[in-house]
Amino acid sequence: MAYEYAIALTGSIATGKSTVASLLMLNGMRIIDADTISHEILDNSVSWVKKTYGSEYLSLGKVDRTKLGTFVFSNREAKRTLEEFLHPKIRTEILKRSEKQDKLKFPYLIDIPLFFENNSYDIKESVVVFTPADVQLERFMKRNGYSKEESLNRIATQLPIQEKRERATWVIDNSKDLKHLQQECENFVAIIKKKYLK
Repeated sequence: MAYEYAIALTGSIATGKSTVASLLMLNGMRIIDADTISHEILDNSVSWVKKTYGSEYLSLGKVDRTKLGTFVFSNREAKRTLEEFLHPKIRTEILKRSEKQDKLKFPYLIDIPLFFENNSYDIKESVVVFTPADVQLERFMKRNGYSKEESLNRIATQLPIQEKRERATWVIDNSKDLKHLQQECENFVAIIKKKYLK
């Protein structure tokens, strides 16, 4: 049975979810990453991207994910087309990997950026990587070099981080420095071990 031991790991753009995923792996947690799966599927869909969006979204025979991303985030129809193509394939792959993980009978994380938005996974528990909205905006602008307006547009495509925080089973706070974040991750792993290693 899939998702029996799964915990959804989620957050929002620039809240530090990738860093948290790495820290949790260092602490022994197993992770299925929806973004990595999405990239693999997209990289194997060169002909579909060419046919759907045009060859200008390819570079050296591969999908230019940055260019395609910029386009779909500014075009609602193009974004919907991409999501309708990718999401069923991502779900199928996650399901397959989840069934494999469930056999080990111990919690593992599924890194799903849009867990609350899409509501596509029958996962009971979730952990949200939280950063206050103003810090999130500042980090996103610094990391991606986008204007404030463009950054706010991207962030607005997801549920507000405060709402995700309220809906989550657990919260990993990433509002301070890396040392604080490491401690938050260690605390979370300790909670999971205590809960399941009785």
